[in-house]
Amino acid sequence: MRFRRWHRPEPYGDTPRKRAAFLRKQRLAREALPLFADDIAVTQHSVEEEMARRAVSWDAAERERRSQRAARWREGRARLFALPDRLRHRAREIWRTCPYPADAARFADFLDQIEVGKLDPWRPPWVYCPERTARITRDPSTFAAAFRQIGRRKAGGPNAAEADELLFCGNLGSGILFLSSRLRLLDAQGSIHAIANGRLGGSVAACASHFVDIEVRGPCSDAELTLIERLAQATDTRPVVVQRIVAAHPPAGRATP
Repeated sequence: MRFRRWHRPEPYGDTPRKRAAFLRKQRLAREALPLFADDIAVTQHSVEEEMARRAVSWDAAERERRSQRAARWREGRARLFALPDRLRHRAREIWRTCPYPADAARFADFLDQIEVGKLDPWRPPWVYCPERTARITRDPSTFAAAFRQIGRRKAGGPNAAEADELLFCGNLGSGILFLSSRLRLLDAQGSIHAIANGRLGGSVAACASHFVDIEVRGPCSDAELTLIERLAQATDTRPVVVQRIVAAHPPAGRATP
């Protein structure tokens, strides 16, 4: 634990300044009542006797203050070990790093804040905890604003050279979506051309024998599906077909491979 270790207290310091202050106090007491100055002087003791008295009272006061601090530390430890195990370990962990002074009073206040809910031990205010929120694009104006390309892979056809399949991801509000876009033939006798520059459109954008097939995986409403098709069609001059791909679930009783 982060507890302060108290050393043996220093003895009372007898200095010329303290002696001068005491003598000045006695002089002012006599000057306040000049008619009774002699009677007041008789009751006043010497500066040596005053320094001896202060040394004795200083030691007694230090012992009393140390006893009070020790009692408050014992009280704080008792409250700490009365907490549930998980919360107790967490409280000890953040107490080691907190900016509070390592004294019994601040430790008691530290426990009070945890008990009343003012201090969240799992998110202490002196530790930066950035908020983690999903990147959601609501009401996007373009396809590029809604979805970010995350990959590209080759997909071959039986009558043509390989064509790129582009992979996108985004979140319109219902959850993260994964899109795969491929250029397909309208005529089975034609050939597949590559999509240029990693976009839906390309050098063969005006080719009427092809259409863009986009498969959507993830939680997607009908309105979002329509929005995806509208944004994709605005990006490409060829016909765009958007379809939702539902993940197949294994039959009941059969283990998932």
